[in-house]
Amino acid sequence: MSEIQSLDDVVARATAEIEAVESEPELDSVRVAYLGKKGVITAQLKSIGSLPVEERPIAGKAITSARSVIEKLLKTKRQALLQIVHTKRLESERIDVTLPGRRNFSGGPHPLTRTLMRMQEIFLSIGFDIAVGPEIEDDYHNFEALNIPENHPARAMQDTFYFPDGRLLRTHTSPVQIRYMGTHKPPIRVVAPGRVYRCDSDITHTPMFHQLEGLVVDETTTFADLKGVLEYFVSEFFEQQLKLRFRPSYFPFTEPSAEVDISCVFCHGDGCNVCKRSGWLEVLGCGMVHPALYKDVGIDGERFVGYAFGLGVERFTMLRYGVNDLRLFFKNDLDMLSQFK
Repeated sequence: MSEIQSLDDVVARATAEIEAVESEPELDSVRVAYLGKKGVITAQLKSIGSLPVEERPIAGKAITSARSVIEKLLKTKRQALLQIVHTKRLESERIDVTLPGRRNFSGGPHPLTRTLMRMQEIFLSIGFDIAVGPEIEDDYHNFEALNIPENHPARAMQDTFYFPDGRLLRTHTSPVQIRYMGTHKPPIRVVAPGRVYRCDSDITHTPMFHQLEGLVVDETTTFADLKGVLEYFVSEFFEQQLKLRFRPSYFPFTEPSAEVDISCVFCHGDGCNVCKRSGWLEVLGCGMVHPALYKDVGIDGERFVGYAFGLGVERFTMLRYGVNDLRLFFKNDLDMLSQFK
């Protein structure tokens, strides 16, 4: 075995080099140097053929044993390097469990949706039902059936969105009341929430907005009943006792009719910029159902009496949450909307 180096020296040298390694690339270099195609151990194996026949088995066994030792050392070192890398990563990614948790951002109902839900809950609690109807209406249900003559300003093109076939986007939810009276017999007690459309846009008006209208038809309905319902609703909605003021007004579908003011929710009637120093805020319109509305829906106007009211959902939302620009509800500003979660 004169041409074969001392395997003990080879193993000792390999052991020292492997222990000195600090990274996987360095370890691979050592592996190639000893076990690669041109490595020390490979060269030893190739030298066996130059040995006498009787020495070859002994040399082969010794070289194989040395190779196994080096492979074991390499494997052990590789595992140690992997553990070091893993430990460093754990250290860098360590979580301080004493820190407060971080919650994912979650959405919530839009302020107009919250207002509509609140309004409906209040009216449901006092015996009203919810009624809905189409947003694309015909002239009859939107105007004629509501006692609105052809020359009424509400029919003007600048107020109403018309389709070429004469249909239109409803300008109020009152058509829902007409449709409901046509399919239900008194006593009737419903509110009709929904989207309505008019050609108008500024800080207090948008082309699309929301209304909630109420209708009660019974044999003993009075204006006092209407006043009581509205007083209860306003106090429940704003969660404070507010004064109501009824001012005579005109609506084609009610007689008598009234505009309703409430004592200012911000200054409580003392006078501020919001109420223009008057102490009052206009919030809705109401009145006793005009007898002309009963003719085409099969209700006996001599026997039954009704009242109706209508309010703007955006208006109530602005007052409840202190919003000064109606358009903010439709800009999808997440900073603004997140305040209402």
